[in-house]
Amino acid sequence: MTDAKDRQWDELLAHGATVAEQHIADLFAQDPERFNKMHRQFGPLLYDFSKQRMTDETVRMLVDLAETHGLRDWISRLFAGDEVNCTEGRAAMHWALRLPIDATCNVDGADVTGQVHEQLARMERIVAKIHAGQWRGATGEVITDVINIGVGGSDLGPLMATEALSDFTTRTKGKVNIHFASTIDGSQLSQLLRETKPQTTLFVISSKSFTTIDTLTNAATAVQWLQRSFGRRASSSILHCHFIGVSASPQKMTEWGIAEENQLGFWGWVGGRYSLWSAIGLPIALQVGMQSFRQLLAGAHAMDEHFRTAPWKDNLPVLMGMIGVWNTNVLDVNALSILPYDGRLKQLPLYLEQLEMESNGKSVKRDGTPVTRSTCPIIWGDVGPNAQHAFYQLLHQGTEAVTCDFIVPVRRYDEAMHHDAAEELAAQHQLSLANCLAQSRLLALGDAALKDAEQMPLYQRYRGNQSSSTLLLDELNPYSLGMLIALYEHKVFVQSVIWEINPFDQWGVEMGKKIAMSTLAKIRGEDVSLDDTDASSAGLLRRIKAEWKS
Repeated sequence: MTDAKDRQWDELLAHGATVAEQHIADLFAQDPERFNKMHRQFGPLLYDFSKQRMTDETVRMLVDLAETHGLRDWISRLFAGDEVNCTEGRAAMHWALRLPIDATCNVDGADVTGQVHEQLARMERIVAKIHAGQWRGATGEVITDVINIGVGGSDLGPLMATEALSDFTTRTKGKVNIHFASTIDGSQLSQLLRETKPQTTLFVISSKSFTTIDTLTNAATAVQWLQRSFGRRASSSILHCHFIGVSASPQKMTEWGIAEENQLGFWGWVGGRYSLWSAIGLPIALQVGMQSFRQLLAGAHAMDEHFRTAPWKDNLPVLMGMIGVWNTNVLDVNALSILPYDGRLKQLPLYLEQLEMESNGKSVKRDGTPVTRSTCPIIWGDVGPNAQHAFYQLLHQGTEAVTCDFIVPVRRYDEAMHHDAAEELAAQHQLSLANCLAQSRLLALGDAALKDAEQMPLYQRYRGNQSSSTLLLDELNPYSLGMLIALYEHKVFVQSVIWEINPFDQWGVEMGKKIAMSTLAKIRGEDVSLDDTDASSAGLLRRIKAEWKS
């Protein structure tokens, strides 16, 4: 099998050298049917990869490479609940969080579907209570603001989805304002505590382990803020009335002081960056209501089934993943820019940065040996219309090769919104669509997209040949968002199989946090020695201490 893999890689690299000599503009000129051949649609999502630097033969070779690397078996193992997270000895069953209630899923004798829907039911009761105005603070006032305290996957996923679904905010009587605090320096929390009232604020403490120092530090500050308002004698009622915990460790939540009836759980087989589908998504449900949250799950489940069953030539996650492998390992394009043309998706690039780079930013294979090929590219991006005035200059005329994902909904601001400025806003959305299509066209075709380009001075010319894919959503709603996020999750898994790495651990983030704790002791004067640190850190520590003394 190793010989077969090596042979296929050699053939792919040779093919890549040939394709690299061709310009995307020439590929379109040679084949008027290129778009028809190189786009796929599943449900409300159209995936156009015709502006990638590749041919029909490339697609065939990439599918064959996936087959040789055992992708079919790995997909089966993922959905069977096998321990695909080898370094932690765990399954990766985020897909089970979106199973319908009548699905059968038993792993190691456990009724996984039953467990998942039990937590969803608990979550629904909490959401209903808050929306009905029945959840009251320690002084009996109705909760009006909810602050989610978390970091990483406990923050990025819920934050991204609540902003993305802002048009679907629940219209219930007890609508609440949703806020997020994640930074360890307290700057976000500081601002929120100035803007909210202790009597009407509920905190959701989200942490898989319930030991994350960033989260617990912010949570402790929240407790002290409430105690100053209500008095320390009210500590038990403060914890009961103003805190909900979401964790895979119920014991830790109880030790911290979260009442059992205020606890929502999930499981060790849910990775943090894959957890928005679980009770970690409570802020999403509070924003859009449980019915819409279930639509989010349904969209993701539809993509799960597509990934699991669709032929690979039509399988969106497989195609997207393998095209990423082609760009990274054959064309040496080591940057991917995420460019949503919809302001509601502003947080999507940040969310995908964690999903992709924390998952596949690895240099050691599953067998413990170093990787022999590049793995995850650098992921970055912004809302497209803003990015056009920031870094598109580099994309169009810089020296770096970057591939882009353009993401845009076709419909927005329809008559159902009953907005006073609906007509004007619809015109603005049309302008956004036009910019999205124009930018991807110019990046791909360069001067070939322009009239009389050869008469322009060199500094106004466009080389083009920058690859991109476009993801068209019929509209941005809970169902299509669920489908979109699951698409990227499975894309990451496909690439991890080809690169032979484990996408479900994140050991690289651990040691820095441990060193931070010993450094904290030096900052606070609990450890005065600087002999055990490097010269740069020692110099910075001296400067910090000198500034505090002055």
